[in-house]
Amino acid sequence: MGRMEADLSDFNIDAPRWDQCTFLGRVKHFFNITDPRTVLVPERELDWAKVMVEQSRMGTVPPGTQVEQLFYAKKLYDSAFHPDTGHKMNVIGRMSFQVPGGMIITGFMLQFYRTMPAVIFWQWVNQSFNALVNYTNRNAASPTSVRQMAVSYITATTTAVATAVGMNMLTKRAPPLVGRWVPFAAVAAANCVNIPMMRQQELIQGICVKDRNHNEIGHSRRAAAIGITQVVISRITMAAPGMILLPVLMERLEKLRFVQRVRVLHAPLQVLLSGCFLIFMVPVACGLFPQQCELPVSYLEPELQDTIKAKYREPVPHVYFNKGL
Repeated sequence: MGRMEADLSDFNIDAPRWDQCTFLGRVKHFFNITDPRTVLVPERELDWAKVMVEQSRMGTVPPGTQVEQLFYAKKLYDSAFHPDTGHKMNVIGRMSFQVPGGMIITGFMLQFYRTMPAVIFWQWVNQSFNALVNYTNRNAASPTSVRQMAVSYITATTTAVATAVGMNMLTKRAPPLVGRWVPFAAVAAANCVNIPMMRQQELIQGICVKDRNHNEIGHSRRAAAIGITQVVISRITMAAPGMILLPVLMERLEKLRFVQRVRVLHAPLQVLLSGCFLIFMVPVACGLFPQQCELPVSYLEPELQDTIKAKYREPVPHVYFNKGL
């Protein structure tokens, strides 16, 4: 027991279990914290996890605590609590809810893409879900007003619906498979609007950047633009395989005689297959770029570079910031 306590005395709970400088390390990390099973964990267990993480940071873990218990507590903490504020995130907005939430919405979007009311309804549902996810996983150091959130939500939803409706009209005479790809085009277009709009305060006022010791240096609009661009790319990548390959698969399956007999199962089948894609694509897409970004000081705004030079005696090569998810 003495040896275990000695091990825990040197244990840094905030040190990543896998190398975050490598793509594979980031994928393993996000496989861990986006595990959809964590959505079912009771509130009291999440509260326990937060207490354990905070105690570990202060070096006051209860005697007899095992390393694996701390790893599990950190997994729950990272899945449910915001990295900037430490506050518990709403369940639907958590990245661990992307698989159950995304598979239902994606499956129905791909199934009901023919009629205009269905297109409008499911694009609205999807953008409502995305807006909540984007707000929940923003860099919380930049506050967003209710008015800004409302404008962002309406703009993104309008973009998605307009893209879907417009492309549906253009592809009426195209092969059926082309029509099945319209939902992905609408989702990709809306992501390019929804995420920047929901996080526009970061683009206006800048995102909080810190030195290597986590001391706040200032706010940078250039850093915000890089972080948000990376999030847009990740979200489109997350949706792409399922929404591009699944229509091809369904097109072939629906030609089979026994599949034609059970049309009532087409929608559940699409939902299930969407989930299979998302289980892998959520951590892969989140792992494309490091969540804690490193940016050369030379890329920052000139006035912020001057502030850094005046504040630090030694040259500061890089700054760091949470780009969000």
